Amino acid sequence: MASSAGMIDPRIFEHLQTKIDEDAEVRDQIRAITQTLERQGRNGQSILSRAHSTPAAHLQPVLEAAEVSIKDEIESVTKLAAVASSSPYYKYNNLWSRDIQNVVFSILFCGWLGGMGTASKLAEPGKLLTIEEVGGILNVPVNLKDRDAFHITIEEYLQSLITLIEELARLAINSVTLGDYQRPLQISQFVKDLHAGFQILNLKNDSLRRRSDSIKYNVKKIEDIVYDLSLRNLVPKAGSAA
Repeated sequence: MASSAGMIDPRIFEHLQTKIDEDAEVRDQIRAITQTLERQGRNGQSILSRAHSTPAAHLQPVLEAAEVSIKDEIESVTKLAAVASSSPYYKYNNLWSRDIQNVVFSILFCGWLGGMGTASKLAEPGKLLTIEEVGGILNVPVNLKDRDAFHITIEEYLQSLITLIEELARLAINSVTLGDYQRPLQISQFVKDLHAGFQILNLKNDSLRRRSDSIKYNVKKIEDIVYDLSLRNLVPKAGSAA
């Protein structure tokens, strides 16, 4: 009779298969939400892209439409947070990080254009929303250190800021096309301030560090636009009378 002393208990692998199935189910749930979030994000950014062809004085309908779209994205983020918070954060965050960056960018861009006001805080064109304000809009925590749950990371916020800078460089060019010669000056100062802020940071994330290096090129692109406008006497010179 053969000895069973060297046999492996098959229940070990049955248990592993159960864990694999549970993991696959969570991934499928997250992917279903992120696919919806991706579609909503494309719609929101399509609406916000109208800012490139709409004079600043007529932006309100664009902002209102964008805010409606962003509310749909917020609902999806709420569902994502409920599913993701039942598992270790860094186990699955690569599945949603890019989509979350896109949501944060849409909020930042809409806020800069003069949207995303609340009952307690009026919207203000040219304003940078902080990571805490973005988290408040999305109803999720930010930069969590004391517990393992879904949150917006500093890296995601900074990646979104770089995307905002790229979008504002485009807006500076298109503003000139629309005959708005003041907006490039506003964008130039805003982007220079952001660039100065990034230079303070000691970035450890390789992807983020490489992308942040591109900010200086967008700064120069916008400076060239302002310089060209000044050569054509289309912007007031410093110290000139009002």
